[in-house]
Amino acid sequence: MLPSELMKLTLTADLKDQVAVVTGASQGLGRAVAVALAQNGAMTVCLARNAEKLKETVSQIEAAGGKGEALPCDITDRTAAAEALQSVHSKHGRLDILVNNAGITRDKLMRGMSDEEWDSVIATNLTSCFVCCRTAAGLMRRQKYGRIINMASISGMIGNAGQVNYSASKAGMIGMTRTMSKELVSRGVTVNAVAPGFIASEMTAELGDVVLEEVS
Repeated sequence: MLPSELMKLTLTADLKDQVAVVTGASQGLGRAVAVALAQNGAMTVCLARNAEKLKETVSQIEAAGGKGEALPCDITDRTAAAEALQSVHSKHGRLDILVNNAGITRDKLMRGMSDEEWDSVIATNLTSCFVCCRTAAGLMRRQKYGRIINMASISGMIGNAGQVNYSASKAGMIGMTRTMSKELVSRGVTVNAVAPGFIASEMTAELGDVVLEEVS
């Protein structure tokens, strides 16, 4: 199932006057989420490293009648990620929704996985999520309202051969979400994780044979 098809199955919501940030919004599921939020009325700020692809996302948002902005950012840079969210709040006066979707794969069986392949996936998928959640939570607590959605994966629940780094990052995201939800719910901020199965996208198209055989 393609991300665009997946979004057609979702319920509509009135997000007028709300401000949303979607990380990893330059392609795939992140782009589909950004477009869907904007279609439902949210001013949607799209974060990713690739400025050109972000422009394409904003173009799709505007073509669908929504409002969007591109904010190029390397979210593995902790300072840059925090400053990006702060800048959204400064510009728009609020931050209501954060979708942590940014993610990469560096698939390989554990015995051949390098430190760099482990570190890069953990930094992009898990650490950046923590940094963005921490920054957003501070802003949302003060306004006593916020919605944080972390895009986990079924791989973080059941594991997947050739994805020890990816599965660990997504399992960590699920545990982090459970803890953050307990810390923030009393301040009107909810934190939830979504754990989809295999979705055809630019990222999954690059999966190795070992992983594709597991999910086929």
